Amino acid sequence: MASVKDLRDRIKSLKNTQQITKAMKQVAAAKIRRAELAQRQARPYADALFAMLRDLMNAVGAVDHPFLKPGREGAPRGIVLMTSDKGLAGAFNSNVTRLGEQIARKDPNLVWYSVGNKARNATKRMSQQTVFDVPLSAGPKIETARRIAARVTDDFTAGTISEIVLVSSKLVSMSNQRPESRTLVPIVAEKSDASAEGPRGAVEFAPSPEAVLTRLLPKYLEFTIFSAMLETDAAFFAAQLIAMNNATDNAGKLIDELTLQMNKARQTAITSEMLEIVGGAEAIVG
Repeated sequence: MASVKDLRDRIKSLKNTQQITKAMKQVAAAKIRRAELAQRQARPYADALFAMLRDLMNAVGAVDHPFLKPGREGAPRGIVLMTSDKGLAGAFNSNVTRLGEQIARKDPNLVWYSVGNKARNATKRMSQQTVFDVPLSAGPKIETARRIAARVTDDFTAGTISEIVLVSSKLVSMSNQRPESRTLVPIVAEKSDASAEGPRGAVEFAPSPEAVLTRLLPKYLEFTIFSAMLETDAAFFAAQLIAMNNATDNAGKLIDELTLQMNKARQTAITSEMLEIVGGAEAIVG
């Protein structure tokens, strides 16, 4: 059985840890509000951008743009693996990297683009080519998204990769962050259901739908990556908030258990001392 001093030291260490987890929980709660606000502000622009892109692709006959054409046959797929820069968020990062590893097991011919320090560490462990890595918080996110989009676009148009696939986290709710993968390029036109959407006014594009679509496609890739970065931020802070809350509760339970053990050990020590005193007194009297 551990001594009273050992138990007291463990309780003190747990209380210090509990103070740290409480502070991190409060920081995550404050940051997730800003992350969710940024995500909500970007959502209307994303919806309008995707709706316009779909309308243009349905309106034009053919556009000579690489994003609308299949990639070079035989070229590896390009995987943009996106995680956070830091840990202490439960299984948040490992779930994303595990999905990337599953893709790698099915298709060993891949080229990796890592976004986030945890993604960089994961791609280093894989015996495949990593051609680009950048932290998630490397300056303004829109500038980082442009850098990523420019690199994968250059590689796709040069025939180095045949597809651009994004693997990142989706914030379903505060308690649910789900990793997902989606192909960004080449873009496949989807026919819209006009009856489901209701009547819409006629839209004119100048100078032409083809010219607007040609200018819009690079912006689509940039903003999709930017939106995924915002969502990764929000999902990370949500996962960290839950992890730190659980850690704080578990530390409290351990402190209660160790306090009970310490009280029992102290009572045992006091009883032993009293028995020794009584025994010594009886020996003297005898």
